[in-house]
Parts: sequence; C-alpha cells; structure tokens
Amino acid sequence: MSKPATRRRRLVRLLAREQLPALLVCDPVNVRYLTGFTGHDSFLLLAGKLAVVISDARYTTQLEQECPDVELLIRPTGTTMAQAVAQAAGSLRLRQLAVESDWLSLSQFQALEKELEQVELVPRSGLVERLRVIKDAEEIALVRRAVAVAQRAFQATMATLRADQSERQLAAELEYAIRRLGGEGCSFPPIVAVGPNAALPHAPVGPARVNAAGVLLVDWGATWQGYCSDLTRTLATARPSKRFAAAYQAVLEAQQAAIRAIAPGVPCGRVDQAARRVLEKHRLGKHFTHSLGHGIGLKVHELPRLSPKQQTPLQPGMIVTVEPGVYLPGRFGIRIEDDVLVTEDGHEVLSTLPRELERLQPAGV
Repeated sequence: MSKPATRRRRLVRLLAREQLPALLVCDPVNVRYLTGFTGHDSFLLLAGKLAVVISDARYTTQLEQECPDVELLIRPTGTTMAQAVAQAAGSLRLRQLAVESDWLSLSQFQALEKELEQVELVPRSGLVERLRVIKDAEEIALVRRAVAVAQRAFQATMATLRADQSERQLAAELEYAIRRLGGEGCSFPPIVAVGPNAALPHAPVGPARVNAAGVLLVDWGATWQGYCSDLTRTLATARPSKRFAAAYQAVLEAQQAAIRAIAPGVPCGRVDQAARRVLEKHRLGKHFTHSLGHGIGLKVHELPRLSPKQQTPLQPGMIVTVEPGVYLPGRFGIRIEDDVLVTEDGHEVLSTLPRELERLQPAGV
C-alpha cells in the first residue's frame, strides 16, 4: 500500500471517531499529503474507502502519473468546482459533509451550500493537520535534505558576501543558491535585515546595504520535494558593541536551554518558558516579542506551536523550530533559529551551522 493510501486510511479512522461520514479536503498541501498530487486547484473527497480527486483537464495526465490509486473527476470547462463537488457527493448520497474551513473562502463555502442543498456542510479545522504533525521516516529524511540544502546555500552566499550588497540582492542570491543545489526554492521569502531593520522580526527586504550597519540578520529556508526548512543566523559585520555581544550571548543561552528541554511528553509551553526565563534573567524578556517556535513539514508554519500557553505534549516525529529573539527598535535585532527533531529519547538538532558569534564572521565585509 502506498504511503498516501496509508494516510487516507488513518484519516478515515479519525473521521469515524469524529462521527463524520466524509471530508472535502481543500488545502492543496493536505491534498498532496493524502494523494501525492503536487498540483493545485483540486479537491479530494474522502468517504470510507472512496477517494476522489476533483480537478480540471490541465492536470489529467499529472494526476494519472502522481496518484494512480485514486478516482478522478475531471470537471468540464464551464463547470464550477462547487458543481463538480455536488456531482461527486450526489453519487454517494451524502447527508453530511465536513469541509476544511481554514482553507475555504466564504464565497466558496456559500457556493458549495447552494449546490449541495440536501447536504449539511460541517466546517472543521485541523483534521489532516493532526496526522501531519508526526513525521514518518521518509518525511524526516526530506526535511533533513531541506535543511542541508539551506545550510549549503547560506554558506555559499556568505562566502561571496560583499559590503556593498543590498538586502534584496542577498535574498536573491540565497534563492539562486538553493535552486542551484537542487532545491525547489525558498520555503518562504527570505528575511535579510541590516542594522536597525533586524529589530523587525519579519522585516521586508529593501535597499539597505551590508556596510550600512554592523548587524546582518538572515532568516531563510529551502524546500525539498515539498518539505521545508527554516533557519536564522545573526552576524556581526563590524566589531560588535558590548551591548550587542551581551544580548547575542543571552539569546544563544536561551536557545540552548530550550533545546535541552525538548523531549517526548514535555508540554510545548515548557520549552518556550525555558528560553523566556533565560532572557528574563538577562533583563531582556520584554524584548522577546514572539513565541519560541513552530512545527515544520509540508508547510513552513504548522503544528505544534512552542508558545507560552500551549500544553500539547511533544511526541517523537515532531519537527520544530527553536528561535528565540531579542529586538531593540532603532538599534538591532538578534534571532538564532534551528530545526529540531523530537526523538524517542530526547531530541536531535538537524541544523549544524555555527551559532557562536565569533564563528559567524563573513569573509567579504
């Protein structure tokens, strides 16, 4: 049995426990997880042993190649997705159909309601995501490769870094390096922030040049066969001030404390608190303005969440980011981020780039 077929069987069992006869999977990432199809604009109707991908003629050949073990409903030109879903659901005589409410727009939901007059639509959230949170061996291997590609791309980009390069140019160089190494591209638009711009956790790239200030923050990731990595390094491009160096060591200490806390059964919030306590000890707690981390996989942000109030226990097979940060508006920002696998007896840090400030000196500036 194929891996997607096994996942569909697990989802059918979950639907049975939730007393739901069928689910309309709308998120293309979830469709990929459950079928292997890498295209877009397609839904999956899952009801018991029946799995039907509803798509259009652009994808007929690709669907036949990528997911031969599911039925296809190719809607003709002029037939809306809602009409095609109604056709598939009508053949099953469904009275109730769960739909992925996190993905459907209001207009799409209303169109489905109009076409499925005799079917009760039940908005549901997170059903497939509950399966995706635990990665199997194949998924872990793909994330490892995404991490490796991201690291090599960063090293290549930093090896040729010039003081006159802009944030925008560096972001482009990173993406080029990822693609040159065989990656599908960036897992998100890279954040490249110089000096005070680094104090913006999600700073947009712009014209600021590396030699404009002594701090360079780079947050980037690669995608490999759909799976993501997510890393951050903060570099000193000039002799660091005492305040910056002290803050950097505090962030590094916070990250190390959080990573040590990762193990099966540990609540996500406890890991966040491990980092937060260190920064509070250094009187930097108020400058840590976001949660510690999040899961990664087919999406760069997915479950679980490492945030203060999350009591979800960590489980083997989860992969999370650990990314404490300190942000001083108008001065600088610091973030250190690595990807960590929860193992049966603890954890494994998948990323191996140096974290110590003295080992992050770019050669060209």
